[in-house]
Amino acid sequence: MSVPRLRQTVLDTQDPRALAEFYRVLLGLTYRPGDEPPAPGEPDPHGEDWLVLHGDGGVPALAFQRVESLPHPTWPTGEVPQQLHLDTTVPTAADLKEQHLRALGLGATLLYDRFDDPEEPLYVYADPSGHPFCIFVAD
Repeated sequence: MSVPRLRQTVLDTQDPRALAEFYRVLLGLTYRPGDEPPAPGEPDPHGEDWLVLHGDGGVPALAFQRVESLPHPTWPTGEVPQQLHLDTTVPTAADLKEQHLRALGLGATLLYDRFDDPEEPLYVYADPSGHPFCIFVAD
């Protein structure tokens, strides 16, 4: 029996190009052929509606879909739950500290700091569109 295969995770955003660029740089992904940003000053028809980023081997990883409005999750408290979040990992606490600074520099907002947890050092952020994501230490 065949079963569905997960192709990619799609994130809603009011600015597909900006959010795609955030995750492209943060995670070292590449654009699907044809979705690359245009030259400065040129129109960006692909970036107006739907973009796809690929991971290793050209496998689709994340896609970005334009929506007119997007309520930001209010996690860890409040009325709007996360609904979905991305887990990313690094091998050491030193790597976590380095990636923490990179994420903030790229425009992430720190939501939760558990760096000093001896079991599982962790940071939770909101990306520029408000979607939560984690970076934590794991094998």
